[in-house]
Amino acid sequence: MARQIPIDPHLEDDYNNMARRPDAPELLQHWSELSAAYRRRADAELDCAYGDGQRERMDIFRCGIKHAPLFAYLHGGYWQRGDKSIYSFVAEAFNEAGIDVAVIGYPLCPQVSMTQLVNRITTALSWLFLQAAQLGVSADRINLSGHSAGGHLTAMVQTTRWQALDPGLPTDLIKSAILLSGLYRLEPLRHTTIADALNLDDAETARLSPCNLAVAYPAPMLIAVGGAESEAFFRQADDLIGSWSGDGLLMEKYIEPGADHFDIVDRLANPESEIFQHSVAWLS
Repeated sequence: MARQIPIDPHLEDDYNNMARRPDAPELLQHWSELSAAYRRRADAELDCAYGDGQRERMDIFRCGIKHAPLFAYLHGGYWQRGDKSIYSFVAEAFNEAGIDVAVIGYPLCPQVSMTQLVNRITTALSWLFLQAAQLGVSADRINLSGHSAGGHLTAMVQTTRWQALDPGLPTDLIKSAILLSGLYRLEPLRHTTIADALNLDDAETARLSPCNLAVAYPAPMLIAVGGAESEAFFRQADDLIGSWSGDGLLMEKYIEPGADHFDIVDRLANPESEIFQHSVAWLS
């Protein structure tokens, strides 16, 4: 199908992070190698199926401390790239700090619609809550974080009314949310090549933009952006804060100094970094 919305070169430059970081493929390979090494030595339960799809799996990394906080992580990749196996390395520093970690995989566009993808994330978190005892993690200390597209998915989770999905779920299933360089208003992406795999129409664009929605439960939220990101990601963060600041939320905006869209993930995995220490302090 021919593109209906023309490319805006300024938005393309702002949002095309792979083009802004030429060494991104090498960096992702490095992360994959770090992650494979950590999986070999971690107390981990891998490929736990929360659904029938091949990508509907999560990896659990336990810190060894009873009733520890749980840091659930959703990777980026503009809803069309990436795999949970690349991001196991993020778990190591959190485990060493006494925090359990769940790295959640999910199906990608265009094999699924973005609406279906969002629904799979809520299914994953429902499953995690219900299976927590068997997995050896805390059901009542689930904190959710996501980077880039994962930040969008984390924000969408904040609009979920859990008891409408299952009366056995608590209204406050997610205790806190940490959003890293996320995307909260989708319309600008329709003017970039990123949208080609997403097949968003007007209705889905509006329905899946967190800025247009109401928060279902006021869990505390940390809205982080890398200091070296493009202006687009600062606008996205400010739009979300502006849209949700009247909903009784405890929200904090945080800028990680000098970090671009990829650096912020590296920093998250570094126990000496400000974003790691800030994130640990934010967990419930």
